[in-house]
Order: sequence, then structure tokens, then C-alpha cells
Amino acid sequence: MKAVLIIGAGGHGQAVAEAMQAANEYEPVGFVDDGQKGSVVGLPVLGTTADLPECIAKARLAIVAIGKNSIREDLQRRAESIGFKLVTVIHPRASVSPSAKIGRGSAIMAGAVVGTAAELGSGVIVNCGAIVDHHCKVEDFGHLGTGAAMAGGSILGARAWMQAGASLGYGVHVAADEILLPGEGRVIER
Repeated sequence: MKAVLIIGAGGHGQAVAEAMQAANEYEPVGFVDDGQKGSVVGLPVLGTTADLPECIAKARLAIVAIGKNSIREDLQRRAESIGFKLVTVIHPRASVSPSAKIGRGSAIMAGAVVGTAAELGSGVIVNCGAIVDHHCKVEDFGHLGTGAAMAGGSILGARAWMQAGASLGYGVHVAADEILLPGEGRVIER
């Protein structure tokens, strides 16, 4: 298995580590995190994000597993500039269409569905039970929270965040950096 460094040891980072272990494609070697020390979910915290250049000796592959979109974007760009290759983690209990396109550094979690001809940019999170239906587009560093749903042809802009249970109707476009609140829905008015 290929060794992977996880950048971020919070809740999302821990869930990504477990998804990685369940998928049995990558081996998480540990975390870097600016707030955690010791070990988390049985994996060592190898240092802070300032230590990224030294950590490349342990793993040339990495994933940034931080829920806040702007921080994930900054750290992913930083990791790539150091020489890390970003991996995508797909939980084995996620359903991903073979015609979907998924960008580097994305995380598709347990129970998520990514439909026919869907397009996910770099650093996208599709959290547990979230749905990206057919022909949807999630731009770079977009984030679907737990149980969020995008109906066919909808678009989630760069760094936009659909919090838990938010939904988009068919063909709706959410602009970059917008946040949809839990349970909020958007539809096209006719």
C-alpha cells in the first residue's frame, strides 16, 4: 500500500483516516496538525504544518483533511508546492459512478453518492450521506455537509459550503464562497 500523510487531525481528518483504512488502497502514516499532539485514532501526529517539508520523507502522497474550505485550499496548494502528490480518498461504502470525474485531493465519505457524469474539482468534500446527482458540478474546494443533496445539473461554486441537510433543486447554481445553512434549500423560481 502507498503511504499517505493526512494534513489535519480533527474530526474530518480522523474520518478520512478511517475511510482510507477501510478502502485498503492507502496506508495513513500519520497526521500533521497545528493543534493536536501525540496520537489520534492510533496514528501519530508527526508535527505541525510548519513541518510539512520534513514530512515528505515519510510519505510523498498526502490529503488535506480539513473541513474549512479556504484553509483546505491554502494547505493543498502549499503541500503541492513542497512536492506532495495529492490523493483522493473514496470510502468503500460510497457509490461513485464510473462516468464521474473527481479532482485530486477530494474525499468521498461513507454513504455518499456521486452520480452519472458528475464533476468534482480539486479538494472537494462529499460528506457522509451527501448526494451529488447526475450532471452536477462541484467546483474546487466545494463542500457538501452530511446529508446535503444536489439535484441533477446543479452547480456548487468554488469554496461554497452546503451545511448538513442543505439541498439544491435541479439546475440551481450556488456562487463561489456561499454558505447554505442546515436544512436550507434552493430551487429555480418559475
